[in-house]
Amino acid sequence: MLTRHASPNGSSRAVWIDLLVPSAEEVASVEKEFDVHIPTRDELEEIETSSRLQFDDGVVTVSIPNIVAMDSDEMPAPVGFVLNQRALVTIRYQPLQSFEIAKSDIAKDKSDCGSAEMFAHLMEQMVDTGADSLEKIGLETTALSREVFRRYSSQRQHNIARSNRVLRNILLNLGTYGEHLSQIREIQLGLQRIIPFVSEKGQSWMSADVISRLKTVAQDLQSLTDFEIHLSNKIQFLLDAVLGFINTEQNDIFKVLTIVSVVGIPPTLIASMYGMNFHFMPEYAWSWGYVYVLCLIAASIVLPVAWFKWRGWW
Repeated sequence: MLTRHASPNGSSRAVWIDLLVPSAEEVASVEKEFDVHIPTRDELEEIETSSRLQFDDGVVTVSIPNIVAMDSDEMPAPVGFVLNQRALVTIRYQPLQSFEIAKSDIAKDKSDCGSAEMFAHLMEQMVDTGADSLEKIGLETTALSREVFRRYSSQRQHNIARSNRVLRNILLNLGTYGEHLSQIREIQLGLQRIIPFVSEKGQSWMSADVISRLKTVAQDLQSLTDFEIHLSNKIQFLLDAVLGFINTEQNDIFKVLTIVSVVGIPPTLIASMYGMNFHFMPEYAWSWGYVYVLCLIAASIVLPVAWFKWRGWW
C-alpha cells in the first residue's frame, strides 16, 4: 500500500511516501518519480553496517533489520528509510503505531515541513513510543518485584500450590518483558546508528533546526539506553530471585520426603521383625506384648522426629 503525505502548508516540493508491504508496481512508480533506489526486503534485513547505512549521490538509505510493534504477535520485520532533499520514502512490512502518530503530528503542523522535517518528526515519535514502552515495563516490573518479595512469604505459608502458580506466572511475565526489552534494544541501536549518519550526510541541505532536533533525539536515545540497561538488570535480578525461591521450595519438598522416609524405616523394621511368625519368639507369650510393640513403634517414630526438630532440620 502506498500513501502520500505532502507538506501541510500546501507546498508540493516535499513529500513523504509511505510504502506498507509494497507491490512491485508501487516500488517501480516511486523509483521512477523520485529517481531513487527502493531496497528490497532482503536488502533491508541485512545486518552489516555497510548495508544498513548507505549514501549515494545525495540520497541517504538507512534501515533497521528487525522491528515489531509492542503487544503484537507478528514476527519482526525490517523498516527502511530513503531520504533526500525532495522526499522521504519509508518501506515497512507491518503497521507501526509510531508511524501513524507521526503522520497525525505532521498533518497538524502548519509550518513548511520538508522531507528532513518529516524524518525528524518520525524519529522523535519512534523514540517517544520506545520511551512509553520502557515506562510501562518499568511499572510492571516494579509490581512484580512487590509480588515476589512482599507477598510471596505469606502466600507460601498458607497455600503452597497458589504460591507455585504465582511463581510460574511471574516467570512467564519476566520472559515476556525480557523479549520486549530485546526488541526495544534492537530499535534503539538501529536509531543510534541512523540519526548521526543522516545528520552528517544531510547537513548540506538540512536546516539548523532539524539538525538540532536530531541531536536532541540522539541524546534522548542515550538516556533511554541507560534506562533499558537498568530494566534488563532488574529483570535478571527478579529472574534469579524467582528461580531461587523455586529451588528453595524444591529443597523443602525433598527435605520433607527425606525426613518421612527416615522416620518410616524404624517402625517398618520393628513391624517386619514381629511379623516373621517364628515359633519361639518370647514376646508372643507376653500378655502386654502387643502394647509393648505399639509403644516401641511409636517411640521409633517420635525419637527421630524430635531429633530432626532439635537439629532445626524441620
